[in-house]
Amino acid sequence: MNYPVQLEVTSPSRFERIQLLLRVVLALTLGWLGITSGWLICLLFLALPILVAIVVSTRGAQHYLDTVGPRLWRALGWLLAFSAYMLLLTDRFPIGEPTGVRIELQLTGRPTTSSAMLRLLTSIPSGVVLGLLGVVAFVMSLVGAVAILASREMPSSILVFQAGVVRWQARLLAYHASLVDEYPPFSFETARTRHDRAHMA
Repeated sequence: MNYPVQLEVTSPSRFERIQLLLRVVLALTLGWLGITSGWLICLLFLALPILVAIVVSTRGAQHYLDTVGPRLWRALGWLLAFSAYMLLLTDRFPIGEPTGVRIELQLTGRPTTSSAMLRLLTSIPSGVVLGLLGVVAFVMSLVGAVAILASREMPSSILVFQAGVVRWQARLLAYHASLVDEYPPFSFETARTRHDRAHMA
């Protein structure tokens, strides 16, 4: 069964070295402003379920899914594109279209106030694994940066891993925001990848 959130990233064949400097400047600037990845993760972890619970309790689940949810997902989509940029998957800061990141979302959520707040607990296992993957992704980014400096190319294995991390982020965010009810799979693969392997077999 296909998971209702699918994400694909289109990476350039050759990266620009100057973009590495831009990423470093961005990271240092955000850090100086106090906006670190850990701070952002904590904010999203706490704020998303609370926001959903407030909207559902005051305006109803359908209003959230029809009005607030799509707007929220657009903001989260930009954060995912920014994550892809910082993880060396794309080579242009995500302003305008295209960003190099394509996300397909099927709204399957049926949020209630209690189910939204329960996400604070149920999202923890997937979040812990994602945190560990994030550490590896940071190391892969350093290796990828060296590769770009040397040849302007990224090893395909690193691109696959980093794309898997961003895909995991997208699925967990959609679940945590009660846009889908299906628990995020503990997998990097896309439905297309599994289908292609089955077809080849």
